[in-house]
Amino acid sequence: MKIDKKIIKELTDYLNEFNLTEIEYTDKDTKIKVSKWVSSTSNETVSAAATTSTSNKEKVMATTGIEVKSPIIGTAYLSPEPGAKKFSEIGKRIKKGETVMIVEAMKTMNHVPSTADGIIKEICVEDGQPVEYGQTIIIVE
Repeated sequence: MKIDKKIIKELTDYLNEFNLTEIEYTDKDTKIKVSKWVSSTSNETVSAAATTSTSNKEKVMATTGIEVKSPIIGTAYLSPEPGAKKFSEIGKRIKKGETVMIVEAMKTMNHVPSTADGIIKEICVEDGQPVEYGQTIIIVE
C-alpha cells in the first residue's frame, strides 16, 4: 500500500487552519488519522506543567515495581459503583487477571486486569480522573 503524502499534508494543513487536534480521512480501504498535541502558550501554565512533570519523574524514580497501565483513554473508577468497595487499595494482595479498576470510555465500562501477582504499592489515579492510553494507574510490588 502506498501512502499519498499529499493527503497527509492537506490534513495537517486543515488541523492548523481550523485549530483542530485530530482529523481522520477514510476512502474505501484506506484510513488516515492525523493528530497533534497542543500545549498552552501561557508562561504561568507552562511553568506549572514543568513543575508537575518534574515531580512525577521524581515519583517514578522513587517507586519500584510493576506498572499496570491503562489500556484505553477514558475515565478511571476505583469501584464498580459509587459507594461500593474499591477494587484496589494500597497494601491489598492481588492476583494476575484480577480487576484493579474500571476505565469508562463512550459509556462502556472496561475492567482493567492486573498484569502481575503482588501487593498494591501505589494507586496513581483518583476516582473519576481522566486517564490516557498507557498511563500508569497502579504499581504492584
